[in-house]
Amino acid sequence: MQNIIDELKYRGLIKDFSNEDEVRKLLETPQTIYCGFDPSASSMHLGNFVMVSMLMRLQRAGHRIIAVVGGATGMIGDPSGKSKERNLLDKDALAKNTLAIKNQLERFIDLSDPKKGIIVNNYDWISKLSVLDYLRDYGKYFPINYMLSKDIVASRLQSGISYTEFSYMILQSIDFLTLYKNEHCTIQIGGGDQWGNLTSGLELIRKTLGNDTEAGCFTVPLLLDSNGKKFGKSEGGALYLDGRLTSAYKLYQFLINSGDDDAARYLKIFSFKSIPEIEATIKEHYENLGARIAQKALAYEIVSIIHGEAKAKEAVEMSQALFSGNVKNLSKENIIELLGDLEVKCEEGMLLEDLLIFIKAASSKREAREFINGNSVSINGDKVTDVTKVITKKDALHDEYVIVRRGKKNYYLVKFN
Repeated sequence: MQNIIDELKYRGLIKDFSNEDEVRKLLETPQTIYCGFDPSASSMHLGNFVMVSMLMRLQRAGHRIIAVVGGATGMIGDPSGKSKERNLLDKDALAKNTLAIKNQLERFIDLSDPKKGIIVNNYDWISKLSVLDYLRDYGKYFPINYMLSKDIVASRLQSGISYTEFSYMILQSIDFLTLYKNEHCTIQIGGGDQWGNLTSGLELIRKTLGNDTEAGCFTVPLLLDSNGKKFGKSEGGALYLDGRLTSAYKLYQFLINSGDDDAARYLKIFSFKSIPEIEATIKEHYENLGARIAQKALAYEIVSIIHGEAKAKEAVEMSQALFSGNVKNLSKENIIELLGDLEVKCEEGMLLEDLLIFIKAASSKREAREFINGNSVSINGDKVTDVTKVITKKDALHDEYVIVRRGKKNYYLVKFN
């Protein structure tokens, strides 16, 4: 089988190796590889999808993958990347989140054969440990100075860290050792902020099973945009993989609005197209700046993977409808998704010029008439130049909404009382 390391490097998907030569040698033959997912929320977000897509990529390259949902470690809270102690979730909320994350992972990972991939919950083995077993069998392998030297702990010493979060590193290390023993899992992967946890797991394996044990780990860089902002964060917060929390259209719009350099870089990271195909897209993109070729390819592919091709096509159609003004065929749900934040309620029977003032598309009757006479006002995509036009429910789409457009970019949504 082809070693995937060089392709991962091209895509910018490797930050640190435990030992590059050892990991390369392991990946020359099929391996079992795992990554953990924190159930601190009811849905993963776009940043998490970097790791999900890594598992998909490794699985397609012929490796067996294990996705670990942290039902146990989620009760503790990972201190990495945090400036203060996390509020602990109760057991019911955590169980609900764990199931939700598991269901999401099932959409992306091939579980048709346990030899290809499995999803497990670390609560199944960590919950069976007694305090004495935990301290005797695992705690003795972790010198305090070793733990304090890890960035995930050192970064929290000034602001404060409880023993609860301090012990997270040991619990995650137990995961790696358990999966090595039970599933012959030889490689762990994680985000760049997980380096301390990953190497601690590797240390535990070697201290308990011998220094010549074949195992390794590597991390994926934290994905930032060109402004240094975390990828997957919008003005409204995280972009979730759950379509009920973040719609396919909103995700599409976030990606289509990526900067030129960011879009080219994200294509390498997320696209499952071949390297020559990606290079051809990037070349065409830079030769036709303004056409947003990389952004369109990126947005369509990611939305297709996360929400399905039908939703990706719908997002494209919605985006094109808004750009062209051809909005008549939008569904009621699409109208609300696109323009719901702009909704203004009013009575039917208004003169168009009065309606323009009411919805703040014009500041006066004189300005309203200028807009109408100047051919810059449309109702549901149709230009209107009649200043005596009265807007009634006959003009409403789906018997409820009138979409007013002034100029190319100014949209207003009228809903009759």
